[in-house]
Amino acid sequence: MKSIAISGSPRENVGKRDAKELRYQGLVPAVLYGGKNQIHFSVSASDLKGLVYTPDVQFIDLEVAGVKAKAIIQDVDFHPLTDLPLHVDFLELNDSKPVVMEIPVKLTGTSPGVKTGGKLVQKLRKLRVKALPKDMPQNVEVSLEALEVGKSVAVDELKFENFRIMNNGDDTIVSVIMSRALKQAEQESKGK
Repeated sequence: MKSIAISGSPRENVGKRDAKELRYQGLVPAVLYGGKNQIHFSVSASDLKGLVYTPDVQFIDLEVAGVKAKAIIQDVDFHPLTDLPLHVDFLELNDSKPVVMEIPVKLTGTSPGVKTGGKLVQKLRKLRVKALPKDMPQNVEVSLEALEVGKSVAVDELKFENFRIMNNGDDTIVSVIMSRALKQAEQESKGK
């Protein structure tokens, strides 16, 4: 999994007034938890752009006042109008503890059902994956090679060695449905 380095500065005061002042300065209040101690700090809003506004998932090499930690973004609070981050929660990673993350789905191959005129419908774009940090995949690959019209790929059809998918087993990830043009062509051939 890819990593991005971010540095933050510790917060002296924790409260509404202090958080508001930080936001005026272009900083975002943040907290790191999951380790021995909670650390309250602030990070530059521009440093967060590559992490927050992307479908990709990355680990974060975080440094706050000389303390280094490997973390992931657990939660982000956004402003309802401007969509700017108001607060970020980071979860410190432990190499021996599994973690659950939302990992993007990557479709591979070409579906024979799409070639014959079917329509590809992707219902899940991300899957909840539980794994040790070292085994966390960058994305979950789903093959379309055997997908005919009317068929689908469900979560329980995917099997991996190093990680487990936590979504409901009968959730459909991707399917090929009959397109309007294919239905019309089929009806015309029956009518002859």
